[in-house]
Amino acid sequence: MQVHLFDGTYELFRAWFGAPPAQHGGREVGAVRVVVRSLAGLLRGGTVTHAGVAYDHVIESFRNDLFPGYKTGEGIDPRLFSQFELAERAAAALGLRVWPMIEFEADDAIATAAARAAAEASVERVVIAAVDKDMCQCVIERRVVCWDRWKDVTLDAAGVIEKHGVPPASIPDLLALVGDTADGIPGLDGWGKSSAGKVLSVWQHIPKIPDDPAAWNVSVRGADKLAATLRAHRTEATLYTTLATLRLDCPIACGLDDLRWNGPDRPALAAICDELGIDVSSLRL
Repeated sequence: MQVHLFDGTYELFRAWFGAPPAQHGGREVGAVRVVVRSLAGLLRGGTVTHAGVAYDHVIESFRNDLFPGYKTGEGIDPRLFSQFELAERAAAALGLRVWPMIEFEADDAIATAAARAAAEASVERVVIAAVDKDMCQCVIERRVVCWDRWKDVTLDAAGVIEKHGVPPASIPDLLALVGDTADGIPGLDGWGKSSAGKVLSVWQHIPKIPDDPAAWNVSVRGADKLAATLRAHRTEATLYTTLATLRLDCPIACGLDDLRWNGPDRPALAAICDELGIDVSSLRL
C-alpha cells in the first residue's frame, strides 16, 4: 500500500493565489472550492487508500517562542485566513484524516506521519504531496518521497541531492546556513546554496564543519570569510537548524487504521457543499 500525506495549508494558499475569489452566503469560499474539487479528483482516481491532511490551524507555533523573527500570520489576507477552518471541515467531510495543528506546524504533522508510516512493513511507499524545501528532509531513499502533484515531479533521495545539492538529512543544515525567507530564517551572511551545498556534501551537518577552512576538503569561493562568519555565529546556526528541523513526535492519530480512506462522510460533505455553493454530485464520490 501507499500512504499519501497532504499539506493542506499549501493547498489552500495555492488555491487562493491561483483562482479568482468567489463568495457564497456572504463569505469568501473560492479557495476551499478549489481544494475540495482537487482532492475529490485524487480520491476518485482510486490510488489513494490511506491519507492524511495537515493544516496550520494557527500560523504561529512553538518555533515563535524560540525565535521572534519566525513566520507569523501577519499580512495574510483575512479573506484567506477565514477559510482555514472551513477547509479543515471540508477535508474531514471527504473522509480524510485531518490534523489541525496549533503548537506544532502542519509540516511537523506530515513528518511525524511519514516516519511512522515508513516504519510499517506493509507500506510500500509514503508520498508527501508538498513542495517546500524543508519537507525534503523526510525523504528516505525511494520509500518516502516528495511529490509536486501539480508538475507531477517526484523527488526521492537521489532527486533531493540533484535539486538541492545535499542529502535529505542535511536539508535543515542547508536552510540554517542559506536561510529560508518563507519561514523567517535569516541564515548566515555570505552563505549561498552553492557554498553550503559543497561544504555539507562533505561534512553533512554544521557542528561537524571545521573552524579552519583549510580542513574542509572542498574548494569553496570565499572560504575564509565564510568560515569566519560560521565561527562567529555557530550559536545562531544551531538555533536556525532547530527551527528548520521537523518534529517527529507530534501527538496525532496517524496509524494505518487512522489513515485508511473509507469514502466520504456523505451527510457532512453535502452540508459542506451547501456552504460552498457547489453541487455535491459534481464531486462524483
